[in-house]
Amino acid sequence: MKQLQIIVCAKQIPDPEGPADAFQVDPEAKKVIPVGIPPVINPFDENALEAALQIKKEFDSKITILSMGEKLAQPVLRKTLAAGADDLMLLIDDCFRTLDSYSNAYVLSEAIRKTGPYDIILTGRQAGDWDFGVTGLFIAEILQIPVVNLARKVEVKGDWVLVEKLSEDGYEVVKAKMPVLVTVSSEVGELRYVSVQALRAVSKRPVKILNAANLELDLKKLTYRTILNLYTFHDERQCRFMEGESAEEKAESLAFTLRQDRVI
Repeated sequence: MKQLQIIVCAKQIPDPEGPADAFQVDPEAKKVIPVGIPPVINPFDENALEAALQIKKEFDSKITILSMGEKLAQPVLRKTLAAGADDLMLLIDDCFRTLDSYSNAYVLSEAIRKTGPYDIILTGRQAGDWDFGVTGLFIAEILQIPVVNLARKVEVKGDWVLVEKLSEDGYEVVKAKMPVLVTVSSEVGELRYVSVQALRAVSKRPVKILNAANLELDLKKLTYRTILNLYTFHDERQCRFMEGESAEEKAESLAFTLRQDRVI
């Protein structure tokens, strides 16, 4: 069997585990600004990488990581190399800022074409920042290849990919011929542990960096998100003490107040 060419799309996002009060809303600029929140790899994309590594354990495979944005932190994304990926390709350009989902898919699709022949493209089921969950599906549509969504397990059987796909009452087993795109869910399992020694070992590994000109993009095809309004929700609360000489009287007063306010 020939070497499998696997591409994993990995997005850099602010750590979704960061405290809520560390995210500040700028209503004038219509932006959410993470303060003191480090960038991380989207957790669902880490699941996708884990699925790729499980395939690589069984078959001779080459895993290429593809990530795009306007400010990508190489030390963060080199974690993928330390985990077992072979190549890392970064797509960095100011014009990639605030692209909508379809334009993100267009840029990634052009980069995938530049990498040469491929067998399997893996993406996370959604990103942990915007949670749209459509970019992977758009990539498959642009490349005109089959797509299987919400995978909990991915296996290779000859020229086919066998996927356990999540459904409302369990899972379905779906078979698709390669090349194919699969969006991966967290049920695949967390990305394996990456040691400090492994991170140090890949710190000098070459990383390929491409921009819009390198990809020969048609910039007229790029469209951007338009945020119409952005504001911070302010929850107003009122505290009322129930009067009464005894606990029974206070409870009766509470019940009367709840009925009056139509809570019960």
